[in-house]
Amino acid sequence: MFPRWLLYIAFFTLPLAVHAADDEHPVNLTADHPYVDIEIDGKSLRIERTQDTENMVDLDFALTSRACPPFCIQPIKLSEGVETIGELELIDYIKRLADGDESVVIIDSRTGEWLSKGMIPGAINIPWSTLNVEMASPREVSEILELQLGATFDEGLWNFDKAKTLVLYCNGPWCGQSPTSIRTLLSIGYPTHKLKWYRMGMPGWMMLGLTTVTPEE
Repeated sequence: MFPRWLLYIAFFTLPLAVHAADDEHPVNLTADHPYVDIEIDGKSLRIERTQDTENMVDLDFALTSRACPPFCIQPIKLSEGVETIGELELIDYIKRLADGDESVVIIDSRTGEWLSKGMIPGAINIPWSTLNVEMASPREVSEILELQLGATFDEGLWNFDKAKTLVLYCNGPWCGQSPTSIRTLLSIGYPTHKLKWYRMGMPGWMMLGLTTVTPEE
């Protein structure tokens, strides 16, 4: 039988341990998880929130009234079957990548000048323009689909049986870059259940003080 005195010790010391952890790390991901340690591309990385409680969002994402068009508010649901996700779900996908799951790709759909502001860990950059059939050549689009996204071209038709699950993001609810990529993929026949959209994008990620990386990293 479990000794009652051990139960008392566990009961009274657990709150103290949690309180001590809070003092050392006051801004956590959730009440139960202060941070997530991962390894991507051979580099150790901690996904956590900035511990400076006075930290403010980057001024590049502070504007409230960008001209529309082109910076118009995007809907919550882009298309039936395409899942809109939040930060915790995205962190789960990052963990899957770090654990060696090759069926997932996180895509930063923004054009190059934005990347210096930071990217979400684990993401690769596939600008919306390189997937746009009106701006990129059919060969360029085909290479992305086959070499990076896992699709195959059989007898004149795209086959997505082994295509990867894609998580796309850009500059948030006013940005049309990742929505354009998703609509392009849908028009080609990419399965809806393999498309995930992080609608809040970099502004939402940075508003929560979450870890970012730069292309050089």
